[in-house]
Amino acid sequence: MEINFRSTCPISSALDIVGDKWSLLILRDIMFSGKKTFGEFASSPEGIATNILSDRLGNLEKSGIITKGKLPNNKKANIYSLTEKGITFLPILVEVILWSNKNLYAHISENTKNLAITIMKDKKSFIELMTDKLKNEIPNSPIN
Repeated sequence: MEINFRSTCPISSALDIVGDKWSLLILRDIMFSGKKTFGEFASSPEGIATNILSDRLGNLEKSGIITKGKLPNNKKANIYSLTEKGITFLPILVEVILWSNKNLYAHISENTKNLAITIMKDKKSFIELMTDKLKNEIPNSPIN
């Protein structure tokens, strides 16, 4: 895929791919909620419009962050999965969770507070376990 990067800055370049809240929330939903279908993403509490959801799923797919396949029991429905490249966003989202827990504590959910506590106990192990779990969910992965 040809991406029109605004500059050679690594932060700007990454933001050209995932620099909107919707893309990050889709990654969150796949990683932490196990969501895989358009309907599951659309049902997230943030209320993404379906046209924006379609656009962001397409961009993430074109960027090699996710892949699109078919559900085994429903050939009409698409299922979205992380790629190896997409899984590498896990540590970034973990840091966002920890930052929010520290700086927005009164605002975040109890579930997120509990997740942050789990992560803080052993961040490295948490990331390794989650990475292994996510890799096992990649379709046609040699790990499966």
